[in-house]
Parts: sequence; C-alpha cells; structure tokens
Amino acid sequence: MIPTTLANFVVHLLHFWRYDWPAQAVVTPANDNPILNFELRHQHAVSSTARVVFADVPAAQIYTHRDGRTPYQVQTRRIITHRPSSFCEYTEARMRSIRQAQSQILLWGDSEVIGPDVESRETLLGLAKMTNNAYVEPEDPYWYDLGDDWPEHYPFGWEPDADGFRGYVFATPDNSTVILSIKGTSTIVGGGGPTKKKDKLNDNLLFSCCCASVDWTWSTVCGCHRGGWKCDQDCVEEALVEESLFYPIGTNLYNNLTYMYPDSNIWLTGHSLGGGLASLLGMTFGVPVVAFETSGDKLAAERLHLPSPPSTNHITHVYHTADPIPQGVCTGVFSTCALGGYALETRCHMGKTIVYDTVSNLSWSVDVRTHPILTVIEKVLSEPWAPSVEIGREVPEATAEEDCVECYSWEFGDFPK
Repeated sequence: MIPTTLANFVVHLLHFWRYDWPAQAVVTPANDNPILNFELRHQHAVSSTARVVFADVPAAQIYTHRDGRTPYQVQTRRIITHRPSSFCEYTEARMRSIRQAQSQILLWGDSEVIGPDVESRETLLGLAKMTNNAYVEPEDPYWYDLGDDWPEHYPFGWEPDADGFRGYVFATPDNSTVILSIKGTSTIVGGGGPTKKKDKLNDNLLFSCCCASVDWTWSTVCGCHRGGWKCDQDCVEEALVEESLFYPIGTNLYNNLTYMYPDSNIWLTGHSLGGGLASLLGMTFGVPVVAFETSGDKLAAERLHLPSPPSTNHITHVYHTADPIPQGVCTGVFSTCALGGYALETRCHMGKTIVYDTVSNLSWSVDVRTHPILTVIEKVLSEPWAPSVEIGREVPEATAEEDCVECYSWEFGDFPK
C-alpha cells in the first residue's frame, strides 16, 4: 500500500507535470463513415516486474486465414466521447475521492470521433477476432489472420514465465486509428497457462461482491468479509487500489500508446476480463470500447473511484444469454465458476449492451462452456442474426441497462474487524 502522505505528494507533483491528452482526430460533418483496414503493429505484454513492453512486428511471413476470408475491415460511425482536460486532473480527482472521500468537479470536453459501427455485424465479427488473437500466437491453429497484409510477429512477452497483461496493437496503414486488444481470463476450469493466477486475482477482485467470499472453504482475495452477508466497504475499495491489479498497468500502457500515436484515434476491445479492463480504461480515457462476454463492470468502476463522465455510451458490451458470466449467474458453491475458484457475481454494465438471446432463439442451455470468444465468433456472429434481420437490422439494438441491481444480498458499510 502507498502511504497517504506519499500518495498525496505524488498527486501534488503530477500537478506541475501537466500531461495534456493527445489530440483526437476530430471528424468533420462533411466526412463519410469510412471502412477501415487494420494491420498488426505491436504486441504488448507486462513482465513479472510490471514493466510494460512492446514488440514491433516486422514485415515477414504471411499466414493464411483459417476460413479463407479476410474479414478485418471495420465499418465506422461518428460517436461522441467525453474526457477531462488532462490525465493529471483525472488522477487528482480519483485520489481525492479514494483518500479523502471528497468529490472534485471535473470539466469534461466533448469530441466527435470516428468509432466502430456497433450496428454492423461484420464490424463486431472483426473486433471479436481481434480479441481472440489476444489469447494466442500466429502459429496457433486458433489464430485468425487479418488478410494478405498480416505479417509474422515475434513471440515477445509470451515466454513461459510471462504472467501478466497481454495483447496486441492493430493499426490502419495511415495510423489514423489504432486498436488495443487485451487478453482476458485464460480459462475458468482446467489449465490456463502462466497468466491464470493473476487473471483469477483480477477477476475475483473486480467482479465479486466481497473479495470472492463464497463459503468458509475459500481463500478470499482480501479480508473484508465480516461474517454473514456483511462486507466492509472501505476495506474492499482499499484492496482494489492496493493489490496488483491490471487496471493501473493498463493506464500506463495506454499512455505509452498515445505517445507512440499522438494523432490517432484509439479504440479498445477485449473478451471476458480483457473486455472489463478495456471498459474501465475506456471510461478513464474517453475512447471507444467494444467488450465481449464481460462481467458487470459498473461496480468495479465505482470501487476504483473512477470519475464518471457525462455519458458512457462510447462503451458497448456484447454478450449472449447462454453465457452465465456477463449475467452474474455463474455463482454459488456448486457452480462451474466456483469449482474453478472464481466468484463472478456482478451483472451491471456501463454504457450500452447488445444482447443475443441464444437461449430463446437457438435453444441453448445456460452453460459456462459457451463463454469463450470462439463460440461468439463461430456460432453467434459468423452468420446473420435472424431475429434482427426480420426487423431490418444486422444486430440486436444496443440499449442501456436500466434499474440494474447486483449484490443485493450483501450489506456494505463500516464494519471494522
């Protein structure tokens, strides 16, 4: 834990180092909504010492797409985003809320930028394939190639002892738009590779009601449970700030990316935990986000004390009803999540959600085995969605989750040990 005095000193020091946001590429009304083509530029990872590392991608060997298509063209649309004048002011407001329980007024600026057209099925499919690639290397049979211009990359940050934040950076040939794709939880049950331990820690801290307190047999991720259904609120919030979370690593990564591409629009995408992190970073930096099959992220944003912009409609969550995780129903001591050591209990999402009702329309059973991004790609997004086509749409309508309630059994308050 950073002592309060030191934390306040750091915030005070940052006040003199005013890091202004890089300029967003603002769209003029005369511009059309272009179709963008992306190519792989960088692989990013975090070492065991929490150092963000990038690996440039050289032009080299070409890979063949598994299904013979080249679907990584992305349809765009104009969207409005909101962000404060500087990251320093944002951090100062957040620290004031964390340390002193005081609110600080932030002046939010509005920008009209080019973002992904989430009403396009092909756009969602292309972004979903980018999120899938965050889990694997090009040699893997589950890698989706992006077409004839997708080169080989070095397997930097994917060594057996690399156990942190992973993903890829994609960019258009003219660098006008850059996409950061973030790897999610490796697996809920079974293996999972070297990142599984930290994946689980982040999942259970961000998306459980109280430190992943399932029953007395569990080793919780923080000591905030006070017996019964009581949870100490200050303790939970301190745990999220103090523990080795991926969120601060993500903010560091994003700031590095804006230095590399100061004039580019930046989008974020991810699946599961990766989608949740993308959403939290999208709220922080005011950039477009498309997240797939993600647990509810609204409670995590509140506990992290992220200042809330006037609107979070630049964040879009996509999930289907047979996946219990984004609905917060993979719970209880006998659930598959619990058997794997996960307490994924939150269900309220920021921004808007696009929900595919696979239970009613495809007769799927609710099963955590439908959670992987490959299921979304190959069984949900790969073909036109009939219920939407019937009403003249490509995908279900994106709507805000109204009156969403979660963790209703818990009592949160001042419950000292």
